[in-house]
Amino acid sequence: MLSVDEAIVKILAGAEPLSAETVSLSDVNGRIAAVDIAARMTQPPFSASAMDGYAVRFEDVNPGARLRVIGEAPAGTPFAGSISEGEAVRIFTGGAVPEGADHVVIQEDVARDGDEITIESPQERPRNIRPAGVDFSEGDILVKTGERLHELHGSILAAANAPEVSVRRRPKVVLFSNGDELREPGADLKPGEIINSNHYALTALADHWGGEAIYLGCAADEENVVKSFFEKAQGADIILPIGGASVGDYDYVKPAFRAAGGETVFEKIAVKPGKPTWFGRLARACVVGLAGNPASAIVCAALFVQPLVRRLAGEVGDEAASFMKAKSETPLSANGGREAYLRAEAIIAGEGPLRVRAADNQDSSLLSPFTSANALIRRKPNAPAIAAGDDVEIVRLR
Repeated sequence: MLSVDEAIVKILAGAEPLSAETVSLSDVNGRIAAVDIAARMTQPPFSASAMDGYAVRFEDVNPGARLRVIGEAPAGTPFAGSISEGEAVRIFTGGAVPEGADHVVIQEDVARDGDEITIESPQERPRNIRPAGVDFSEGDILVKTGERLHELHGSILAAANAPEVSVRRRPKVVLFSNGDELREPGADLKPGEIINSNHYALTALADHWGGEAIYLGCAADEENVVKSFFEKAQGADIILPIGGASVGDYDYVKPAFRAAGGETVFEKIAVKPGKPTWFGRLARACVVGLAGNPASAIVCAALFVQPLVRRLAGEVGDEAASFMKAKSETPLSANGGREAYLRAEAIIAGEGPLRVRAADNQDSSLLSPFTSANALIRRKPNAPAIAAGDDVEIVRLR
């Protein structure tokens, strides 16, 4: 069996970022930049007023000074002239500051009488003007190649006058379940049947990691049926069969995979939960076979599918799980020969160290621990028992 690290190396071998495509700003959230994205304009493109008031020369605004109002500058309609000694221009938030002005006195600090204003409050320093380019300048790199764009990038890039951007194509992740016992939610179950639930979490996770998840449905326990699902999935970048990963009499996924023309790279990983997780290639698709037990499927997807999705999506950085230190609130027993991942809740409390609490029941068939679990505690092979308060390694699950 391969170790976790060895499995990740084999899964990522030869995986390269997918081709680029151009998308509108409304579709950038979660996408990976294919090139550096530079500002096409300076923002703001002119010195702008930050307040409603009067644009003036700071040297003219001693308390009691009277200034003549020579025009106005609302947002979008700049004042055409310039300001000289003893003059002011009525200005509004976002309006272009006229030439010659270096200060905006707010309207609450003046008294206006016709075309004159009187300065009523001391002005400590020139202020209330946003200089041209205070946000960014034309040519500034706002997003680097390989950076994941988030919810706010659409507005940032719009302000930079970029109507569309070049991003990597999202990896197409095609999933299907396998098992005669599986029924969809809402079904009236017969004896021996269970609800098909894993694909809901896995499709959501694949989308969150940067993929485009497509669920094909549930394949019956017949080799030809499972083979047809692999054939339907061709054209995908990643195929995730869920269940049928072991070697029982009714586990048809791997024989069907080979019958469809797939090539197996490895068949087991020394990990708990999820030892039956396997990997292969079918045409250009990477195939990660996940066990049907919920914890096995979700944990191994986080460990092995997530880095593959991120690599194909072009995200720069260490695609493998990123571990951090935490204090365990619960004692943990000695670990066996496989690297183990315990569902746990990471807790941030004040300025103290990150704390983590392992779920009481780690059975691989259980979904309920995931209601609060937001992390996995990593237990290396043959790790000794630890007491509450000892350090552990964790990886964030969500």
